[in-house]
Amino acid sequence: MDIIFLGGLEIQTIIGIFDWERVTKQTVILDIEMAFDITKAAETDDIQYTLDYKTVSHRIISFVEASQFLLVEKLISEIAGIIRNEFNVPWVKITLNKKGAIRGANDVGIVIERGVKTS
Repeated sequence: MDIIFLGGLEIQTIIGIFDWERVTKQTVILDIEMAFDITKAAETDDIQYTLDYKTVSHRIISFVEASQFLLVEKLISEIAGIIRNEFNVPWVKITLNKKGAIRGANDVGIVIERGVKTS
C-alpha cells in the first residue's frame, strides 16, 4: 500500500482540562500518514484518482479549529474517523503533538493507528 502524508500541520484549538485551557487556544501539531493506492493516479496523471492531501488538510484544519475537546485522545480519534470515513482511507496513522504541555518536555502527545494497512 502506498502512503500519502501530511507532516507538521500546526493548528490552533481549544484543548485541555484546565480552566485556562478552556479559554486559550493552543497549538497542536499533526503528522498524518494515510494508506491509499496511487496506482491509477500514477498511470493517468489525474488527480481524481488519488487522495488530494490539500482537501484533507483543509478539512482537518477546519475541524480542529472549530473543536473544543478536553482530551487529545478524543480529538485524535475524531480526526482519524474523518479521514477514514470521508476520504475512504483504509488505514491512518496520526501523531498529535501538544508542544509545551509538560514543563521540561519538548514534546508530548499521542500516536494512533486505525484501520488495516494492506500491502
